[in-house]
Amino acid sequence: MEEPQRARSHTVTTTASSFAENFSTSSSSFAYDREFLRTLPGLLIVAEIVLGLLVWTLIAGTEYFRVPAFGWVMFVAVFYWVLTVFFLIIYITMTYTRIPQVPWTTVGLCFNGSAFVLYLSATVVDASSVSPERDSHNFNSWAASSFFAFLVTICYAGNTYFSFIAWRSRTIQ
Repeated sequence: MEEPQRARSHTVTTTASSFAENFSTSSSSFAYDREFLRTLPGLLIVAEIVLGLLVWTLIAGTEYFRVPAFGWVMFVAVFYWVLTVFFLIIYITMTYTRIPQVPWTTVGLCFNGSAFVLYLSATVVDASSVSPERDSHNFNSWAASSFFAFLVTICYAGNTYFSFIAWRSRTIQ
């Protein structure tokens, strides 16, 4: 018995050059905004990342779990450090231009404002928890972390100001 002939499926063949053409036109390349890092908000974000990293590494390198207040400082420092790195990537790659549905000026204002308030509380908790009697071999790291936390708080305050100016100019239009 003969097998019935199967219907041939239609296949699309492409050459390597047509594939490369289609691929290069269909995929989007990321833009890179080098000038953002030269602006004051860009410099403040870089300072927030560097100083924030110092805050949580200085505490993480000690026996901070013996002082419950440092748990709050670690949470705030690590949480906002990760989010600040995320926002830096969004600003450098100009991803915000590809997602116009998100009100980026409002998001930036809320992020920077909350970072300022929570970092201010973490700075106060950090500085008030440092005492040489408590654990003398961790004193220098904890004192340095409270100093850098204060500097990060100032950076977030500056970025909150710039975010407010951008947000206000956006809502007036």
